Amino acid sequence: MGLIAGGVYPVFENVFKVGVEGKASSESDMKPIADVETFSVSFDDNVEEWTPMTTKGWRRALKTGKAFTVSLSGKRNIGDEGNDYVAGLAFKTGQDCETRFEWVLPDGTTVKVGCIVNITGGGGDSTNVDGLDFEVMSNGEPTVTAAG
Repeated sequence: MGLIAGGVYPVFENVFKVGVEGKASSESDMKPIADVETFSVSFDDNVEEWTPMTTKGWRRALKTGKAFTVSLSGKRNIGDEGNDYVAGLAFKTGQDCETRFEWVLPDGTTVKVGCIVNITGGGGDSTNVDGLDFEVMSNGEPTVTAAG
């Protein structure tokens, strides 16, 4: 990966792959998603808070749950396996929207997780290239492998 001075890196060095055989996807079924232009990540944590009398009004807390969503936006690329698979989920529901997701960060850290793919948009002006906007929502505990 191309870390530059100061340890910063360009966002384009992130790699996103999707399992094109749904939730039964194996390593060989993981395909990059062509023409992704932007992404953002959000974490949804469950934190339970309580204030026992022994803490004299000071709150205690414990993180009891966690999930994350990767929101991606790009162009529709007909003929790319990853892009076609994601776009093909637009009118599906239930377990048909479950698959595997892999995110390789620029430092080499890899995040692998079962997920739900949620199509959020597409289209554009008549002179635009058709868009493909979607969310990958974690579905269970991820496997995070630190860069090695």
